Amino acid sequence: MENWQKDFWEMVQTLTDETERFFVGMTEMVDTFFDFTEEVSEQVQDALYANVAEVDQYLQDITEPLLNEVYWELDDLPVDGLDPAFPYSVDATSEKNPACVGCKHYHGYAYGGNLLVCGMHPTGCEDATCPDWQAGESYE
Repeated sequence: MENWQKDFWEMVQTLTDETERFFVGMTEMVDTFFDFTEEVSEQVQDALYANVAEVDQYLQDITEPLLNEVYWELDDLPVDGLDPAFPYSVDATSEKNPACVGCKHYHGYAYGGNLLVCGMHPTGCEDATCPDWQAGESYE
């Protein structure tokens, strides 16, 4: 009867040794995998940082003309529906501020929905002609 007990313990010992060898092998494989992924991620990061300036310049070259075009087209937008918190220009016309048409002092920007006509007459001249009117281009 002692023979099978000895064989059983040898089998348990062999199983234990093989299990330990398996986990040691798995640990080495996982360590190798982590080392490999760390090297790959460092290489990818180095490659990305090396090309950031090029990518930034490329994106700027693409977007700058588009943004400039959109910016200049904003002047063509009607004033209706715009947020009054942002300044917007208002042209002097024969209906609104007729005394200011062609005056070099005309400012014509609305701030918070309030039009600043010029420095001498912030709300505009009430007469048909302005005593401070001067021909020329504005100082905007």
